[in-house]
Amino acid sequence: MSITLQQELSQLTAAEKLLLVEDIWDEIAKEAGIQHLPLPDSQRIELDRRYADFLTNPEEGSSWEDVKRRLLSK
Repeated sequence: MSITLQQELSQLTAAEKLLLVEDIWDEIAKEAGIQHLPLPDSQRIELDRRYADFLTNPEEGSSWEDVKRRLLSK
């Protein structure tokens, strides 16, 4: 990596660096022909469990707007 690129990276905020990593990852996946990364069985089981909980009790969760508002108020 060039010194100029390293200097430019050091000027980015953490949020900007995360967005850059996401863009790089998407590009790598695109070049490799990967549309979706496989989930380990443990994660798939947990996601299925959470989705079933949501379907059973949809009023128990919080909307993204509520969560975001709570986080930003801290």
